[in-house]
Amino acid sequence: MIAAALSPLGFLYGASVAWKHRHQRPYRSRAAIVCVGNLTVGGSGKTPVAIALACLVQAKGIPVAFLARGYRRRSSNAILVDVRKHDAAAVGDEAMLLARVAPTIVAGDRAEGARLAERNGAQVIVMDDGHQNFTLAKDLSLVVVDGESAFGNDRMVPAGPLRESVQQGLARADAVLVMGDGTPSLSGFTGPVARAWLTSDRRFDGKRLVGFAGIGRPDKFFATLRAQGAKLVETHAFTDHHIYSAAELTMLRGRAMGMGAGLITTEKDFVRLDASQRADIDVLSVQAVFENPSALDRLLAPLLERSIPDPCA
Repeated sequence: MIAAALSPLGFLYGASVAWKHRHQRPYRSRAAIVCVGNLTVGGSGKTPVAIALACLVQAKGIPVAFLARGYRRRSSNAILVDVRKHDAAAVGDEAMLLARVAPTIVAGDRAEGARLAERNGAQVIVMDDGHQNFTLAKDLSLVVVDGESAFGNDRMVPAGPLRESVQQGLARADAVLVMGDGTPSLSGFTGPVARAWLTSDRRFDGKRLVGFAGIGRPDKFFATLRAQGAKLVETHAFTDHHIYSAAELTMLRGRAMGMGAGLITTEKDFVRLDASQRADIDVLSVQAVFENPSALDRLLAPLLERSIPDPCA
């Protein structure tokens, strides 16, 4: 009933995305732009996918940079992230993870961010999120879809999780990547569809753990821990991008100690903690593993060929 009552607002939200798409004049970067986006709010695994794509580009010897919004960061101007002096509050938690892999720009104005990446030598720019941002022309748009939750109740924000209608969003997609198991309905999408899973090389073999996470889908994190052999004696889910207070961390440590368990969280949560808060907290790293890696090679090949300098030029 609540979703139905909010549906008119959702319609307006989706219409605003369509309006921006029709009227925006995007900047065409000299670099090839690869956008890893989705159609819903919350976590679908975009950041690990973006990292995997950037690593593939790096393996070809092509300079690559990440471009992100820097969700909930303090400033709004374009910044080249420096992990030695920036923290999650300054540049966003995803940016802190991305910057470990390749040069990372955070910018509210994606066109401004792309220009900064160009000046720093990037030939390929991987956008972490941005399918609904039209200030920057994209050369490849990859839409990530959670295989289990798919598109929720198929209603738009605030009535549901969608940022725009499925049909509208997939019409701009060059390819779809389904994360995890499940076969979501893709509204007649006829382009390439690939599949990947988030996995970890960690094994816990019955270790007692208290897990906590402030991400879009905390249940996926807890499921991964169990799949890696952890005995989760308690779980604590917080809102996405949650900033932990000293009292909350004291509570979590107390719960773990009282049950003779260790405390573990996600990489995104870990980078939001101050250095003084990280003691005795383990972190689970995950990677995107693709069912058919050659499918990504085929999608990227035209862009990478364009980015490789001609030795005879």
